[in-house]
Amino acid sequence: MRLLPIFLMCLTLLPSLASAQARKPVVPIAIDRVIVVVNDEVITQNELRDRLANVERQLRQRGTPPPPREVLEKQLLERLIVDRLQKQFANETGLRIPDAELDVALRRIAENNRMALADFRAALERDGIDWRRFREEIRDEMIISRLREREVENRIVVSDGEIDNYLAHPEQADQAALVALGHIIVRVPEQANPIKLAQLRARAEEALARIKGGQDFAQVAASYSEAADAMSGGMLEPRPADRLPTLYADAIAKLKPGETSGILRSPAGFHIVKLFERRGGSMVGSTIRQTRARHILLKVNELISSEEARHKLAGLKERLDNGADFAELARLHSNDLSAAKGGDLGWLYQGDTVPEFERAMDAMKPGETSAPVQSPFGWHLIQVLERKNAEAGDERKRLVAKQALRERKSDEAYEDWLRQLRDRAHVEFRLEER
Repeated sequence: MRLLPIFLMCLTLLPSLASAQARKPVVPIAIDRVIVVVNDEVITQNELRDRLANVERQLRQRGTPPPPREVLEKQLLERLIVDRLQKQFANETGLRIPDAELDVALRRIAENNRMALADFRAALERDGIDWRRFREEIRDEMIISRLREREVENRIVVSDGEIDNYLAHPEQADQAALVALGHIIVRVPEQANPIKLAQLRARAEEALARIKGGQDFAQVAASYSEAADAMSGGMLEPRPADRLPTLYADAIAKLKPGETSGILRSPAGFHIVKLFERRGGSMVGSTIRQTRARHILLKVNELISSEEARHKLAGLKERLDNGADFAELARLHSNDLSAAKGGDLGWLYQGDTVPEFERAMDAMKPGETSAPVQSPFGWHLIQVLERKNAEAGDERKRLVAKQALRERKSDEAYEDWLRQLRDRAHVEFRLEER
């Protein structure tokens, strides 16, 4: 699993979207001020003020007490700098998101909020959100996500020796344990001198002391962490333990749910990890979980819109809930070759399907049927029939190991890339002029 791109969190959370920007107050026009120069661009006081108001509102909605204003302001300013650097790099290297591609993403956001795009736009504007600004924010998130994929994930190399070592230590290849954890990162510049290093470690130790003293982890993350997910409480998407960065996996192996690690060190900086939940236990490395599932797929084309496909599947789901036969409905309505088999997809390994499908499938117990799920292929109703832990052939085991190792390296590599990007930049603070 990967950490989801930020814009994908918008897909099913219209209230959060609607509250992500403040209603425009009627106030006298004030002169904006430059507070930071980032290479040849500027960040203004109004940009920081807008971001601050948005984040404070989101934290309150999640029930997380906002940190003191001056602390949160410092955190958000650094996040604005890092985001600006990524967008500059994307622009310099020719990475663009065309309007047509952006429109597809916006339609998907609207559809996941069960609205047509025009209705979605009207709902946002009723809540005081400028549509053009919203479009550009989504474009920026897509650019950053695409940049990470191009500059980091596509360059991760997993050697045959690493795969051999992974498979030779089945105790490290725990396919069953799904973990939910939060983390805090205090970044360390590449050429940090001993004094700076001591200051940053002290900052990490102060954060840890606050957690040990009973302060809410999400509030501490918002106050201290420099990770992209700091303002969402530092929570990582739940994932198998073997797909965590090695530093985190080793740390949580010694923790019980609710416990917090000590200060961890990596090339990117100092880390703190808290284990919130662990589901499942150790398995023998030669076995891999399989799920037998079936689905009804409606493809989107010139004859059926995405909203029409979703609505039709919602109707079929209601019929299934009232006792209709899944196989019969699949034969009548599904748009792929599995229709002839009543939608049966057979036994699926992890990684056999696209992430959207797999996440929905993994979240269900045998016998359960999903609500309509969207993937690049269209809209699905998914039903889980059985699960088992099966013996895997050598080729399959090596493929699963390679996927796990790539995901394990991904977060570490991205944080290290961001640190290097930040270290190379010319950043001039002008806060004293405010």
